[in-house]
Amino acid sequence: MIRTATPDDVPLIHALVRELAEYEKAPHEVKATQEQLREALFGERPAAYAHIAADDATGEAVGFALWFLNFSTWRGVHGIYLEDLYVRPHARGGGHGKALLRELARTCVRRGYERLEWAVLNWNRPAIDFYESLGARPQDEWSVYRLTDGALAELGSDGAGPGQDTSSGRR
Repeated sequence: MIRTATPDDVPLIHALVRELAEYEKAPHEVKATQEQLREALFGERPAAYAHIAADDATGEAVGFALWFLNFSTWRGVHGIYLEDLYVRPHARGGGHGKALLRELARTCVRRGYERLEWAVLNWNRPAIDFYESLGARPQDEWSVYRLTDGALAELGSDGAGPGQDTSSGRR
């Protein structure tokens, strides 16, 4: 059973985010608070959306998908970027991950979106095998880049630093 998340699900979503971070060996990187998630998902201008996977027999929440809209300039339409997909270990293999992805694919089809994209850690072979079994293919010609923390602050500051634009040939 897949359902759209509600504000009452925020503590659950926060707990699932933390579990996912543990699984990905990066619990120290989770800084999001429940309040931040509540605002992002259910504030005046939601920036993200979520679905909950629940066990059909017990109703227990066993996983979630958190996503947001992206935009393709080449296709001229929105798409969905899946930020997090997580199913608790005891529920894996029960079809919950596939059901979450199917719901997002249906959302894309219904709304005329042409892409459903996400990233997966290179070492996560079970996830890679699962995604490929659904027909997803890696985008090997692309590399993901990220600015965070000090590098982001430096580039975003008003001062000229090591990341200064040198496209004019001047430093």
